[in-house]
Amino acid sequence: MSDMKHKHIALDLFSGCGGLSQGLEEAGFEVLACCEIRPEARETYHLNHPGAFLIDDIRNADPLALKKQLGLRRGQLDLLAGCPPCQGFSSIRTHNGEIADDPRNELIFQMERFVDAFKPKCILIENVPRLLQDARLALFKKHLSEKFGYEFVDGVLDAKDFNVPQRRKRMILIGSRLKKKPVLPEKSSVRKTVSDAIRTIEIPSGKEGESARRLAGLRQHFSPIVQARIEQIGTNRTDLPEDMVLECHQRYPNGFRDVYGRMAWDDVSPTITRGCGNPSKGRFIHPSENRAINMLEALILQGFPKTYKFPPELGIGKIASMIGEAFPPPMAKAQGEVILKLLPSCS
Repeated sequence: MSDMKHKHIALDLFSGCGGLSQGLEEAGFEVLACCEIRPEARETYHLNHPGAFLIDDIRNADPLALKKQLGLRRGQLDLLAGCPPCQGFSSIRTHNGEIADDPRNELIFQMERFVDAFKPKCILIENVPRLLQDARLALFKKHLSEKFGYEFVDGVLDAKDFNVPQRRKRMILIGSRLKKKPVLPEKSSVRKTVSDAIRTIEIPSGKEGESARRLAGLRQHFSPIVQARIEQIGTNRTDLPEDMVLECHQRYPNGFRDVYGRMAWDDVSPTITRGCGNPSKGRFIHPSENRAINMLEALILQGFPKTYKFPPELGIGKIASMIGEAFPPPMAKAQGEVILKLLPSCS
């Protein structure tokens, strides 16, 4: 662990493969520890952030023991950040506007245990926009405001406004118990397109580019009929001749239009999801080639460095899941930068 006197320090709960940590580190934080239940995500995190202490299931974690292990006093931690699992809040899991009854929705209160133990100066939570409608978030904020005096700001931001070549709306909550009131970051004056991101990808030679080369070769291959459909598509599935339209799309012609859609060079990409390697899951056909995007392209469209490493034994399913569920690092960096302005200098 480096000298904490010269860097602001953070913890990353529900870290996934490390998108939030990557952005916070780029902003200037040192992430001391992460918490993540999936072993493949912990392994990926460790490959890219080897100095962080790793914890698995947050429900079994002892925040007081972790605080002691990290050598921290209560109130010394600058930032407690986390992305609680969002599947229960996602729009596809709701019914008539109501939040799905999913036990993962309760995991936001696991963060409250860590706030009690560490009493961080600031808090950052990101999630899907529908979390703003849930009473659990209101209760979380009420508890921490009454107990520690945190002030909160929240809103829905789009990754495309923060140097990410992708359309991706996320709920952002920033809390602070310091004198300065928390604010959300301002939008970038520049918008990155798919062309800016992946038209020309230079992969480093040697060991540094090893993982990137493997990811560039990792993509879905399809049956002849699916490949034929891909070759017919200029914009989306409405380009298909009648005899190639899927039966479900014949029954519901106005359904999801992004399915079997092609990305555009001069626009941002759609939201990169865990199904990002499969055109049947969204607008994931390459802008000019008749194929699905590969995992290196997905990684870059999420805003990760192209040299971000993944265990070589992992297949496309687990890698696509980790990439699609990550918090885009440039968006995390923007949150980190506004939080740094709230904190006293550590020089």
